[in-house]
Amino acid sequence: MAELTGAAPTSSCCGPSASSADVTDAADIRETVRQTYAAAARAVAEQSGTSSCCGPVSLTDADQIQVFGSSLYEGTETAGAPATAVQASLGCGVPTAVADLHEGETVLDLGSGAGADVLISAKRVGTTGKAIGLDMTDEMLRLARANAAEAGVKNVEFLKGYIEDIPLPDASVDVVISNCVINLAGDKDKVLAEAARVLRPGGRFAVSDVIAGPDMDDATRADIAAYTGCIAGALTDAEFREALTTAGLTDIEIHETHRVHEHATSAIVRARKPQGSA
Repeated sequence: MAELTGAAPTSSCCGPSASSADVTDAADIRETVRQTYAAAARAVAEQSGTSSCCGPVSLTDADQIQVFGSSLYEGTETAGAPATAVQASLGCGVPTAVADLHEGETVLDLGSGAGADVLISAKRVGTTGKAIGLDMTDEMLRLARANAAEAGVKNVEFLKGYIEDIPLPDASVDVVISNCVINLAGDKDKVLAEAARVLRPGGRFAVSDVIAGPDMDDATRADIAAYTGCIAGALTDAEFREALTTAGLTDIEIHETHRVHEHATSAIVRARKPQGSA
């Protein structure tokens, strides 16, 4: 899913859909994104998790290689999440694999989608910890809650809201994760400022996201299919580092993992809120 300025993303994302149009109006783009990912959630629900298809959203690159979705998870990385949740993943990585979660921590997943990363996190933080998923799409929230019920997980909560305006108090979580959603936000500075706000001093930021190459062309940037496909709105490495620094986060690391588009790669992005921060 995706959105532009003033809009709010909803769930984890995947490659460009078949349709293509020029980016024009932010409100139209937000509604297009909402409809696209709502339809993806409905497609998964109708299939009862029997395949990794996500309806109107593609998981493959131009060479039909799967670069988004459940194939990125391996072995014990999925512990805690039922197969239905993992198969519904539309992300570009596995943020829980690098978040270094500990017993008793509170984790927030921005754009939690079908809930796989929330449920994986809940297993790792244990019954004394908590995992929270934030999403704007009703269909995705229903899917996530059903997956949590199937898994019998109690230390989770799914909230409806925008990642530019996180409905949580200051300094209330230990870790912020996200799986291929921040690239979709219109106001990424606001998203990162909100992530920093809700992190406790010393808290960690660990996300999978798409990083644009400096050579991304204007035609790609202006394509609505590339927006809903998590490509056109991506920051470059330098832009992401600058935005994280502006948000007050430090110890920034960006490690590319695999190519998802001619002009973009998936990457793990990590940072930390300094001890003693307000």
